[in-house]
Amino acid sequence: MHIDTEALQASLDRLRLAPHEADLGRALQRVVTSMSQLFGYDGVGIMLIDQSEQLGYVAASDEVGRALEVAQASAEQGPCLDAYVNARPINSKDVRSDARWPKLADVLDDRVRAVAGAPLRLGGGPVGTVNVYRTQPAGWDDSDMAALQAFAELIEEIMTAELASQQHSETASQLQYALNYRVIIERAIGFLMASHGVDAITAFNRLRKQARDSRRRVADLAAEVLGETSPPPSSPPPF
Repeated sequence: MHIDTEALQASLDRLRLAPHEADLGRALQRVVTSMSQLFGYDGVGIMLIDQSEQLGYVAASDEVGRALEVAQASAEQGPCLDAYVNARPINSKDVRSDARWPKLADVLDDRVRAVAGAPLRLGGGPVGTVNVYRTQPAGWDDSDMAALQAFAELIEEIMTAELASQQHSETASQLQYALNYRVIIERAIGFLMASHGVDAITAFNRLRKQARDSRRRVADLAAEVLGETSPPPSSPPPF
């Protein structure tokens, strides 16, 4: 077992007893620092979705992991994207050679190899991911994934408390947007999967591309796909 359960619980307890941070970004950075110390990996990051449905880091232990964010955005595939869209933990011994993401290796920084991620949920749906990575290929055991899930649950508690407070930071506003519109976007993804016979990632990327091409919010296009709003006459059909 890679992660000591007593050390894990002690780390979680310290974070729960820490003084309240008025800024969500600083609170999440504190979690990242604790995770980095416990896991002993090369990097840790927390990513939240924005209005363009792009995952972006709001807290990270270093700059290397940001290369993974950029690469996944370019390739429109990768472990963090899968963890978010499919709302389930995922891991890879080596993302550069993983057949699940064939386009990723061409744009990925050589320093990012083994990756594990878990979705962050609010209101029953994912709003981001928490990820750990290594600079060398390596396996992930049950203790790694259990610890990652435990930290994901703690992060969800912190985000929920921030949204319930009276002082909202920019990061909290981003989170509120994701919470408000995630359900309709998920429904649109399900509709496209059923009507076009594609998987969740493909449907998600099609929705984002059409929104970019028409300079609209993904949430607005999702409502249109579901027939909940009437598209302007000049707008092209979603698919």
